[in-house]
Amino acid sequence: MAITSNFKTWLNIVVSAAVCAIGILLAIPRDAGFGYDYSLEQPWHYPSLIATYEFPIYKSPEQLKAERDSVLQGFYPYFNLNRSVAAQQIKNFKADHAKGRFAGVPHSYVSHALARLGEVYEAGVVDLEVMNLMADRNTKGVRVLSGTAATAKPRAALFSPRTAYDYIMIDDEKFSREIMTHLNLHHYLTVNLVYDSVKTKEDIEEQLSSISLNTGMVLAGERIIDRGERVSRHQLAILDSLRQESERRKEENSGLVLVWIGQLGMIVAIVAALIIYLHMFRRDLFDSPHAIHLIFTLITIFSVFSSLLVTYKFFTVYIIPFAMVPIIVRVFMDTRTAFVSHITMVALASIPLHTNYRFVITQMLVGLTAIYCIKELTERSQILRTAFIITVCTWAFGFCYDLAQGTPIDAIDNAWYWHIGLNGVLLLFTYPFLYLIERMFGFTSSVTLIELSNINTPLIRRMAKEAHGTFVHSMQVGNLAAEVAAKIDAKVQLVRTGALYHDIGKMINPAFFTENQGALNPHDQLTEERSAEIIISHVTEGLRLAEKHHLPKVIRDFIITHHGRSLVKYFYIQACNKHGEENVDKEAFIYPGRNPFTREQGILMMADAIEASSRSLKEYSEETISKLVNRIVDAQMAEGYLKECPLTFRDIAEAKATFIESLKTIYHTRIAYPEMKPASSKEEKNTGKPRFFGGNWTWKK
Repeated sequence: MAITSNFKTWLNIVVSAAVCAIGILLAIPRDAGFGYDYSLEQPWHYPSLIATYEFPIYKSPEQLKAERDSVLQGFYPYFNLNRSVAAQQIKNFKADHAKGRFAGVPHSYVSHALARLGEVYEAGVVDLEVMNLMADRNTKGVRVLSGTAATAKPRAALFSPRTAYDYIMIDDEKFSREIMTHLNLHHYLTVNLVYDSVKTKEDIEEQLSSISLNTGMVLAGERIIDRGERVSRHQLAILDSLRQESERRKEENSGLVLVWIGQLGMIVAIVAALIIYLHMFRRDLFDSPHAIHLIFTLITIFSVFSSLLVTYKFFTVYIIPFAMVPIIVRVFMDTRTAFVSHITMVALASIPLHTNYRFVITQMLVGLTAIYCIKELTERSQILRTAFIITVCTWAFGFCYDLAQGTPIDAIDNAWYWHIGLNGVLLLFTYPFLYLIERMFGFTSSVTLIELSNINTPLIRRMAKEAHGTFVHSMQVGNLAAEVAAKIDAKVQLVRTGALYHDIGKMINPAFFTENQGALNPHDQLTEERSAEIIISHVTEGLRLAEKHHLPKVIRDFIITHHGRSLVKYFYIQACNKHGEENVDKEAFIYPGRNPFTREQGILMMADAIEASSRSLKEYSEETISKLVNRIVDAQMAEGYLKECPLTFRDIAEAKATFIESLKTIYHTRIAYPEMKPASSKEEKNTGKPRFFGGNWTWKK
């Protein structure tokens, strides 16, 4: 059984740690090698930046685009001149004229048309669609290839078949357009300049490739920018070039797998340190699945969120309320675990940051301040006070850090202080987050315990009404147990609330319990077995009521353990005396719960038995109270009811002493006040004064 339990514990640890490590690893940006955040005319918040290698100062995308657009705008596309087209079309025109197809058209018109055809073809005729495309691109001109020679021509000098026809047919005083139409010149106009896409593309690429991508060089060891300097345009270009060069070198580097391995190694080492701490110093948390799941969930969420902000640059990581983690862990666990969990989370969250020194020391201060302010969460206002104190302390530390780094006051980044203020506002959401965690992970906060200890809750009001004696008993047990818990540094609020609910099962049959009985005892009419069954049932009925009213598990455990596996001795002894011990089933007289397994449950078991038994004392002297307390506690220890709870001998000794002092205070004898006698009375007047003898107040003359 022990081996199986140990295996489950380690399996839970390994799976939780693996999920945490993988989640953080996937979220961490791979380009974290250049993690500087900067902008034009803003102060440089990092230490002095020195170039570690030589790299060019690249032109900005806007500069390159402007230069490329300028090249394209001044570029002349290439067209091939087909001289045979003009000769053939003119030849066709002359042949048609010789055949008499232009009968009635004066010879001067024919000569004019031939001359204009020659001019058009000499200028060049381009396809209409290509002409429109050049107009859209605002192309200034073209290069006409004739053999190996290229002649530049402006675009305005070219014709399309349509514009060539209009040019020839232009109406003037000498040549009528109406007569010219009889020549059907559109039959003799065709394209003689053909776009050469291959030559054009080659020349464009050659000219674009001649554009320089950089404006200079940065030499290794050259200072780029100092802390506090405002980023100028030239420095902005250098920083952008350094980022681009870093990314290019990383892409060329075949060791990206090594980056993954290095990041995974860092994460595993940090997480392993947390596991070692829990294994060595907090075995109770190490063995608790709920505690492990909560710690690793918080660490994963905040570390992943930090990496996402670095990757997508929504905001700075300083707006993340990292102080939530130590507050939550402190409320549900303890101070040391809260601080170690916080340091683990901060270390993991700082991995993607390029300069994480300021981040780490700032968050260490934040974590310690949060833990100090939230020693025990009992009021909602504590979250508000804590958020305010953390914000002010962080502002003060950040200001001192800037001054220590030599940053001029006018160069201090005011945005950082706004981000810290937003961080403080987000920290206020810790309170509703605590409620969500209680429901998801099964923890119970001090605030919830305080709410449950309110005697105006429906369940407690019902107990006060239906089983008033039990209600008074529970309140008294809570007071006794709380005194002991405070003395031995146990959880006072937890044991007080547990005491209030430990006997709620007695509401089902209140008259069968001594504190609720009057003159009639219903057990007189029952067998010992039946009476024991009713007495024992208050544990199971109490558990049923607790589950019905959704009481936390930590409170239900008090109901199960406040009697442990003890005997209902009164009825068991009666049964043995009546029927003989060998004829009595002992199991029928044993409570069905389990023995206490926490300090608080052990305290409640002792307080419950002592408070109930103290009511049967005939004399409340220090001697009788001491005998009662020692007898009950020693008997519980002898029976082994307290062997599973981590109470030390010193704790039990201090608990006994506290019980004795508390009972002495509760049951101390009051002063008997004298009655006023009539003035005419002849009886002797009492002129004595009250004196303290043997622990009691008495009147002595």
